[in-house]
Amino acid sequence: MLEGDGSGRIETVFDWEMAALGDPLADVGYALLYWGTKGRPTFHASQGIADLEELAAAFPERERRRSLGDNAPGPVRHPGPRGRGRGAPVYDEILYEVDDPVATITLDRPDSLNAWTNRMGSEVRHAVGRAERDPAVVGIVITGAGRAFCAGADMNLLTSITEGGATGEGTRDDLEVPPLPPGTPADLDGTYTWLMAGTKPVIAAINGAVAGMAVPIALCCDIRFMADDAVLLTAFAQRGLIAEWGLSWLLTRLAGPAVALDLLMSSRKVTGEECARLGLVNASLPAGELLSHSRRYLEDIAARCSPASLAVMKRQVYSQLHAGLGPAERESQRLMLESFGRPDFKEGVQSFLGKRPPSFARLGEG
Repeated sequence: MLEGDGSGRIETVFDWEMAALGDPLADVGYALLYWGTKGRPTFHASQGIADLEELAAAFPERERRRSLGDNAPGPVRHPGPRGRGRGAPVYDEILYEVDDPVATITLDRPDSLNAWTNRMGSEVRHAVGRAERDPAVVGIVITGAGRAFCAGADMNLLTSITEGGATGEGTRDDLEVPPLPPGTPADLDGTYTWLMAGTKPVIAAINGAVAGMAVPIALCCDIRFMADDAVLLTAFAQRGLIAEWGLSWLLTRLAGPAVALDLLMSSRKVTGEECARLGLVNASLPAGELLSHSRRYLEDIAARCSPASLAVMKRQVYSQLHAGLGPAERESQRLMLESFGRPDFKEGVQSFLGKRPPSFARLGEG
């Protein structure tokens, strides 16, 4: 609601119930708060409500969603950008939004090029766990706010380490670490390799610079789309470090030892277009199309593919990286026989014969 303080200025007191009921003044209140923090003109009590509603209409959508969360009108169905639903955790360094069938996690430290902190790491892992449990989510997109995806480790963290500080400082102890699926191989129970252990596709939408430790984090995602003009650089050799977080293994599996050594030793900048040619990302795109392309990719999967099948195939690909062809084939035979007994197999066949789109159960339903 809006309150006068006797000086002609208007204070805003936001009422969550107003927002829940769709009261337009809720937007007005947050619009005034937003513009006030930006140093914009003060609005006086003498101004009409029409003027205030016009201000609310100009309120940037992204800021409105950051403020209102799941109470914002529109397609957001679940706790919004910072998870501000009742009972939902509040994130400090990421945004979290679910718009069926996609959960979007945005690294949100744009003033520091989304440099990675332990707090950010805790929040990303917790948010991915939420998305894994949510049947409205078929796939997850991880991207960055502003002009970078992630510039690597926060320099304050690196400085602390050089001065003898602990590497785990700043983690969110109040956020539960989501358990990995039963039977997760030890290789996928690592600091960032846990991204490979989940049941749902994870897309890295690399909107800008990705450097240092952010490179192995992005490569642990299942699919990578990158802006044409974004750059990747390993940077470790320039800091007196080594190929961290399994990057020597990841680069070699994706692009071969020669490319891996080139990128690690030279620390040269590689554009999105070159990353696509090298096989480090699935495609490079104009920056303005990156998120819409990622969303369409997951919408297409959600419309046509069995989430249960996606989960099994993801586990097959990663768990069989060390297996020979024979063991991989024998395991696939066992998994194939198991799939015959699932409802999704019956639905897949019936929808094909009936020439209609399939209707598969989401993971977490039932």
